[in-house]
Amino acid sequence: MKSVSGKKLAKILERNDWTLVDINGSHFKYWKENKIIILPIHANRDMRIGTLKSIMKQANLTEEDLI
Repeated sequence: MKSVSGKKLAKILERNDWTLVDINGSHFKYWKENKIIILPIHANRDMRIGTLKSIMKQANLTEEDLI
C-alpha cells in the first residue's frame, strides 16, 4: 500500500460524506453518522502506513478509494 498525505486523505474523506467539525492545531476532526475520526495533517508529508490503515478502517475505506 502506498501512503498518502493528510491533505489528500482529508479530500477523500470529504468526498465520502465526512464533515469537518473542528481543527485543533494540525489535527482535523471529521464526523459522520455518530463516528469521529481525528486526522493528523502535517504539511504535505505522507502519513505513516499504520496510521493510514487505522483511519481507513475507521472510515470504511478501501485502497481503491485512495486513487
